[in-house]
Amino acid sequence: MRMIQALDLLTLWERGSSRHALDRSALLCAWARPELPVDTIADLPLGEVTSSLLRLRAALFGERIQAHVDCENCGERLELTIGVRDLLQPGTDSVSRDVDAAGLRFRPPCLRDLSAIVHERDAAQGARQLLARCLVDGVGGSAALLSEMTVREVEDALEAADPNADLAFDVRCEACGHLGTAQLDAGDLLWDEVDCRARALLTEVHLLARAYGWTESEILALSAERRASYLSLVAP
Repeated sequence: MRMIQALDLLTLWERGSSRHALDRSALLCAWARPELPVDTIADLPLGEVTSSLLRLRAALFGERIQAHVDCENCGERLELTIGVRDLLQPGTDSVSRDVDAAGLRFRPPCLRDLSAIVHERDAAQGARQLLARCLVDGVGGSAALLSEMTVREVEDALEAADPNADLAFDVRCEACGHLGTAQLDAGDLLWDEVDCRARALLTEVHLLARAYGWTESEILALSAERRASYLSLVAP
């Protein structure tokens, strides 16, 4: 997996800062998977994208993820520590098989499919539109005629085929004992950390450039340890 140096991270942040969250996920996945043509990233199964993003996250920021979630019962904020390996289902890095459900054949959804339904506010309608896009060799719009029970059957089959597409885990509230479910969006998680690190780098560049007159490229060429040492000398 390709690593990100300081200058690369700022370039990546600059390219993604004004994009939609789905486009950011594609951008980050393209960096994590340099062996793939860029125009194929949006068509990868979602679980493959998630796996790539979390492995890049582990390489950049470590295996452990510090997160929080509010209890859906009492509102208590719960602090969580999650391991990347604990989240991902093993042996599912590549998902290419279609699934048969409700007498029809479907392929796993991808970023391009989510992008097509991103403005749909009705969750049930959005699910049907997504299935219609994923229907393989079927009559257009057939998925829209599926019953609610059949939709769940198809969704369960797709989840079994691509379990990393939707990362969910049980959470127990220490305050009230409620057992709930939390979900993690790998793209949002990784982007938030890239954004935080990029802004910290800009602050470092600003302080060192003002103190020593160095250019951005000269400052970013320094190792993180050397930048920190110089910053300790100029910090107010």
